[in-house]
Amino acid sequence: MTTPRDELLPTTRRSLTHRIAVAQAEGRTPSLVASVVRGGEAVWHGARTSVDEHAPDENTQYRIGSITKTFTAVLVLRLRDEGLLDLGDPLEKHLPGTAASEATIADLLAHTGGLAAESPAPWWERTPGSLRPELADVLGEEPLRHPVGRRFHYSNPGYSVLGALVEKLRGAPWEDVLRREVLEPLGLSSTSARPRAPHAGGWAVHPWADVMLPEPVEDLGRMAPAGQLWSTTGDLGRFAAFLARGDERVLSAGSVREMRTPAAPPGIADVAAGYAYGLGMEVRRSGERLLVGHTGSLPGFLASLTISVEDDVAAVVLTNCTSGPAVASVGADLVRIVADAEPRVPDAWRPLRDIDPQVLELAGQWYWGTHGFGLRLTADGLLSLEPLAGNGRRSRFRANGDGTWTGLEGYYAGESLRVVRRPDGSVDHLDLGSFVFTRQPYDAGAAVPGGVDPEGWRGIGPSPKDS
Repeated sequence: MTTPRDELLPTTRRSLTHRIAVAQAEGRTPSLVASVVRGGEAVWHGARTSVDEHAPDENTQYRIGSITKTFTAVLVLRLRDEGLLDLGDPLEKHLPGTAASEATIADLLAHTGGLAAESPAPWWERTPGSLRPELADVLGEEPLRHPVGRRFHYSNPGYSVLGALVEKLRGAPWEDVLRREVLEPLGLSSTSARPRAPHAGGWAVHPWADVMLPEPVEDLGRMAPAGQLWSTTGDLGRFAAFLARGDERVLSAGSVREMRTPAAPPGIADVAAGYAYGLGMEVRRSGERLLVGHTGSLPGFLASLTISVEDDVAAVVLTNCTSGPAVASVGADLVRIVADAEPRVPDAWRPLRDIDPQVLELAGQWYWGTHGFGLRLTADGLLSLEPLAGNGRRSRFRANGDGTWTGLEGYYAGESLRVVRRPDGSVDHLDLGSFVFTRQPYDAGAAVPGGVDPEGWRGIGPSPKDS
């Protein structure tokens, strides 16, 4: 008897329910909703609430705060993929006259633009956006806190600037562009810039007493691209599936992979915490598991979107309190519960349909000097280079169609792998970024830089007393 792919075991479901129950009780939040996505489909939804018989469901909106930044980043990557900008372009090229003009678009996406964490007073999250009608009001008179491009420093104004960039290049408001280019294609009909019923109210819970205070809900104006959105566990689950797999209607798998790749130099504290930042996405280490996604907070709300691409599991956690449950930890736990209790079943192995004999002959052992490597042709048409022992350099390589291959990760990312052949067509060696790989260690029959001693390999000669 088999379990359907989209059905969790009862024990797994109970563990998930227990985790959010503990989070809601110990975090003292009026309500908490969560969902789990596996294989791109929602497989579990849970809710805990302080109001009897009034539990929110997967269609109840909560404010998601800085998860909005990931949506804004998607819009910017779309502009890049269409050739309207390059991530290395300085902002000045497309949006001249701002105080952030030296920062590149990639700097702003990765929070390395040197900008302040917040806009000038008054506190932008609890005051109307109409107080900051222009970018100059968002950035202030002294917007920079660090040299551009030198360090990761989270910046809300930086994403306000990116929103203005989207508006400039699209000729339409950020909100309209987002709805047309992301929300509608992905079917995120319950995600919006302003709350729609049914939605949760935001609360502040007193730190020393079990009493609450309602939080104001403000339209953030120019700061909207940094934290305006409202959404549901249902919609964010679909968004998580997109961030893990891509969707050609919005962004390719390669572009969302780029978003998930660390792009900012982490500080010492970030390294110790296992934290990095990509292009609009956080990257965290949780035990041996790599998690990507984003967290969010605005007065009255906390949110977390957590994805384990390797496990093909994602979790969404939404609450309506200013401080309380550690939603990032809850999301990580929900992913762990499912991934550990019900590990991903790998797809069946299948042989390649077609193979180029000249590519097949590259498979097998190679040596860089005396370092042994295995080169494997994988089912997805890539070449995978791995050390025969230890934790040496490794990478996958994508064919360029001209007989060369380009490294995709690690030390060899972006480097060229070239097959060097003898006049008779046989393989002499591989040239990998100028490093020579031969079939035997320092193969005397191959063109090894510096040559190979003609006396060949030898042992230690006799000691003086034996001569």
